[in-house]
Amino acid sequence: MINQVYRLVAPGMIEVSCTQPDITGKTLLRPVMLSICKADQRYYLGNRSAEALHKKLPMSLIHECVARVVLDPTDTFKKGDIVVPVPNIPTEDDDIIAENYRRSSHFCSSGYDGFLRDYIDLAPDRVVKVPDGIDLRIAAFSELISVAVHAVSRFEKFSHKRKNSIGVWGDGNVGFITALILRAVYPESKILVFGTVYEKLNYFAFADETYHVDSVPKDLKVDHAFECVGGEASKYAVNQIIDHINPEGSVGLMGVSESPVGINTRMVLELGLNLFGSSRSGKADFERTMDILSSDKQIAGYLENLIANEITIRTVKDIHTAFQRDIHTGFGKTVMKWEK
Repeated sequence: MINQVYRLVAPGMIEVSCTQPDITGKTLLRPVMLSICKADQRYYLGNRSAEALHKKLPMSLIHECVARVVLDPTDTFKKGDIVVPVPNIPTEDDDIIAENYRRSSHFCSSGYDGFLRDYIDLAPDRVVKVPDGIDLRIAAFSELISVAVHAVSRFEKFSHKRKNSIGVWGDGNVGFITALILRAVYPESKILVFGTVYEKLNYFAFADETYHVDSVPKDLKVDHAFECVGGEASKYAVNQIIDHINPEGSVGLMGVSESPVGINTRMVLELGLNLFGSSRSGKADFERTMDILSSDKQIAGYLENLIANEITIRTVKDIHTAFQRDIHTGFGKTVMKWEK
């Protein structure tokens, strides 16, 4: 069986390579829909350091995907099953460090081929079945949802039991999904969202309150918070969180920044705050994501708001069209319907 792999060889340049999929002890999948992540865009546009591009390219992009089982010699799945592939590939066991934090783990589309290929061969323990009734467009970006689920799972371990109010700083895709998962997990808590674009804040209809960051009441307080901003602006978000959080609150840091961020550590110490980082996700987070999506249909309804573009892919030119369209998408996800 010949597998065509669509690899980024330089910013904006995709070439087709032919490989032989490994089906020994593996589950063979055919992509159905894929979703573009900001990390994919950074590679596609060349917005990474020359050193990083030299080290990681050529490489096929995309780590958000829903697929159909083509073949499974292990009999773990049936032919035709709809599944999501887990892009995090652990290479060793560790009963302390989670699979997504082990330095030895591989991650598809970050130094290793992603899912932009005709067939995906993975160990069956890297595959999670999608329950019936879930919109496949949403399942396409379930990896991103699992990242938020993972952050909330870590929050459950680190935070104290008072959760009357939880603030989410960030009005983009990560902020939207994180606030939505918090809404599902903590229905009795007050969910407050803080952002910079009024039009984006309008999408957060499920939140109890939304605020523009320039108009936050001075006396407003939250018990805990999540920073979902990233980049240079994350320092303003974190420091505003510190200004508005109650003592001994937990702060989940989720925004990615390419440079160091200045934080008011004096007040972190004075308030006894717990700052914790969260990145990527593991198989357990995918499984919990599927449980949430299948048990709470209202969540899926809100997630439909994130589908900004839906593009059918039949040629390499179509792939370029999807990435170009995604560049100009201010809010939401670009989903590619794979008909290669």
